[in-house]
Amino acid sequence: MTQPPSRPTASRFTRPQLLVLFLALAVLAAIPIATHPVPPLSDYPNHLARMHVIAVLDHDPDLSRYYELDWHILPNLMMDLVVPWIDRAVDIYTAGQVFTVLTFLLIMSGTVVLNRVLFGGWSAWPFIAFPLLYSGVFLLGLMNYLFGIGLALWGLAAWIHWRETWLPLRLVLATAMVALLYVCHLFAVGLYAIGLLGFEIWRLTTQEGPRGRRVLDFVLSGLPFLVVPVLLVGSPTWGLASQNEWEPRGKIDGLITVIEVYSDVVAFGLTATVAITAGWAARHGLLKLHPAAWIVFAVGAVVYLALPRVLFGSYFADQRLPVALAFMAVAFADLDLHRRWTMRAFCIVLVALLAVRVFEVQLTWRQLTKWTSAFQQSVQLIDRGAKVLVAFDDNAQADDVRDLGLAHAACLAMIERSALVTTAFAVRGKQILQLKPAWRDHADTEDGTPPSASQLIATSMRSVETIEQYWDDWPSRFDYVYLLYTERGKDNPVPAWLSLVYEGARFQLYRVVPNPPG
Repeated sequence: MTQPPSRPTASRFTRPQLLVLFLALAVLAAIPIATHPVPPLSDYPNHLARMHVIAVLDHDPDLSRYYELDWHILPNLMMDLVVPWIDRAVDIYTAGQVFTVLTFLLIMSGTVVLNRVLFGGWSAWPFIAFPLLYSGVFLLGLMNYLFGIGLALWGLAAWIHWRETWLPLRLVLATAMVALLYVCHLFAVGLYAIGLLGFEIWRLTTQEGPRGRRVLDFVLSGLPFLVVPVLLVGSPTWGLASQNEWEPRGKIDGLITVIEVYSDVVAFGLTATVAITAGWAARHGLLKLHPAAWIVFAVGAVVYLALPRVLFGSYFADQRLPVALAFMAVAFADLDLHRRWTMRAFCIVLVALLAVRVFEVQLTWRQLTKWTSAFQQSVQLIDRGAKVLVAFDDNAQADDVRDLGLAHAACLAMIERSALVTTAFAVRGKQILQLKPAWRDHADTEDGTPPSASQLIATSMRSVETIEQYWDDWPSRFDYVYLLYTERGKDNPVPAWLSLVYEGARFQLYRVVPNPPG
């Protein structure tokens, strides 16, 4: 067997020092999460609302009137299994914060452990990945997938560590990891497969021994993944197998999301700093890659280019991959830190990079808190147990990353007022949360786009005999309407049916007038 590269034993970082540095950086990275109970992430409020429903459904008569739980082994369950248990000890907002911090720790510790297994020693080098915790994928609030990234890194580290153990035991452990990753997210299984395939191709092409035995060993390494089709075919998610769309544009955007959060200047500055530092270190022989790295990167690149934009009904399927590969790339690299001056220089660069990223996020979130606080105030004006329709302004511009947190903010009404909200994630095959049969025509169960103000106007002016869209005949079927992405002072779209209750900087809350116009 080819032995992994080993680090100099004279490293000036001791294990206690590495642990202290890791924890200090983790605390720094968690500051925006700790100071914002509802971070402005796109899907996050929707996920948090589902966690609340799972936790309180049995003793909340309003929520139990609208919602039910349909438990299946779906590839999107980790948050549903963990957060409601945390909610038993703290409130739901704190539970969400705890889960997010745990996700950060899982990703970073997985990067560190994978690096340790590949290079045979502990190092501070993987800490350079801390700024990547805040990425475009994180802003979308894809929490289960992010948790799965951390588990996939740990799983790959475990595979490499136990690579030469008894084959049946190794396959059993890997199968258990695949099943656990499946519960996190289907794409997390794919990430694990990319890393394992790349590593096994490297072993196949470099290890000594009979070729037939090496090929057989390579083939058997894929056995753990056979559990995926078994689980998938037996779940409602299989019904989404045809919902796939390939989009050639946006591949560059997926790469940009790895380093860009809110500021182009910050993204360029951080990237330039890392590139210059890495280039200098490589030139002086201080930075090196594991021999399997290029194969893993090649496999990841091919998969990224081949991935569709929508896979099994999940959007941004391809653009989720680059940030995960970035953490893996850090783990497959090594920086020589056994000299005092390189250690000091690295620490300065590391802390500076993370501090800039945290400051960028903290400053932006502090500004965005103005409208998130206003939204939370508006939610308190909704009657408990009400039915809330979410709509978009006709001129909605929802592509600014600073508006991402508004997309699903109305789901806070599920937490605070036990309301039915039309945008709550309740898609069969994606979530265990489902609307009861009597209310399924009152909400979006296909993960679509909310109606526009014009559509509300149009449907309010005609008689509806059959309900085709969930917003049809909305004046008689809903109690409130949230109109999102409005400009301040926006005119009431349907004054005969709507009465303004609250106006924020980018939204309006209306009460539906109970009596029809004369």
